[in-house]
Amino acid sequence: MSSNSAGYERLTARMALQLAAPHTWPAAIMPCLIAVCAAATHTGASALLACVLLAICLLMQSAVNTFNDYYDFVKGSDSVRDAVEASDATLVYNNVNPRAALMLGIGFLAAAFALGGYVIAEAGLIPLAIGLIGALFVVLYSAGKTPISYLPLGEIVSGFVMGGLIPLACYQALTGDLNWLMPLWAAPEIIGVGLIMMTNNTCDIDKDIAAGRKTLSTLLGRPRARRCYRFAVIVWMAAIVVLCATTFPQGLVMLPFMLLACWPLAKALLANPLVPASRVAAMGQICSMNIALGAFHAAMIAACGLCIVW
Repeated sequence: MSSNSAGYERLTARMALQLAAPHTWPAAIMPCLIAVCAAATHTGASALLACVLLAICLLMQSAVNTFNDYYDFVKGSDSVRDAVEASDATLVYNNVNPRAALMLGIGFLAAAFALGGYVIAEAGLIPLAIGLIGALFVVLYSAGKTPISYLPLGEIVSGFVMGGLIPLACYQALTGDLNWLMPLWAAPEIIGVGLIMMTNNTCDIDKDIAAGRKTLSTLLGRPRARRCYRFAVIVWMAAIVVLCATTFPQGLVMLPFMLLACWPLAKALLANPLVPASRVAAMGQICSMNIALGAFHAAMIAACGLCIVW
């Protein structure tokens, strides 16, 4: 995608991928996987439809990341002083027309809704309605005079939309059943996605205060934010155990493996000071935890019996 103004460099495919921020994609992949496993266990699931739903979720997540980078850049929230990695601040470190990034984000959303045409044909209008709600939050998260990212609501909104609405929409599309228990079954994903946001916000407290952001972490202060964060990590793991014990008991055979595999990750995450210097490590740790716990959560559900159709 080339810029329209002289003096700007072209937005390359590498830069577009950086703006999409693949390291955050577990926030979209794991909630979708939970819904696919739940649908396959209860009624059976179309593999093709599941792949289309996953693609839509990834495009929506990429749109969120791109819009967030665009609005942070144009508002001056991101600068060379506090951007710890060039790949994490594409617009700061490259002379690219920010409008090109805005159009890329719109393109991600448009592609998601284009793929949604297939989902609508297969499952009706309910997934579209849920998708429109999600798209609204995508825009409100970064855009506007007071975006959600500037309020102490980011963790709740991102957790609810990505961890709750995605499983609800995917489950309905795959089964035809708008089952309101699905967000409950996906409660650990809501916590996990919210913690991705809290990891970033706690590391960026000083930067956010300077930018006028009133995130949950800035209101709590770093010591209390760290305590709240560590408590939420423990609750996250406990929620998987409790949900599987009460809803998918056959999956408890996976519990010892989950604890053995995830405890080293959890230990490192709990020990992270969540300061700017440890931000890169913290984001890697929380995304790895989302992958590991999400995979075991999905496996516990799948242990109840899968029926996947092509």
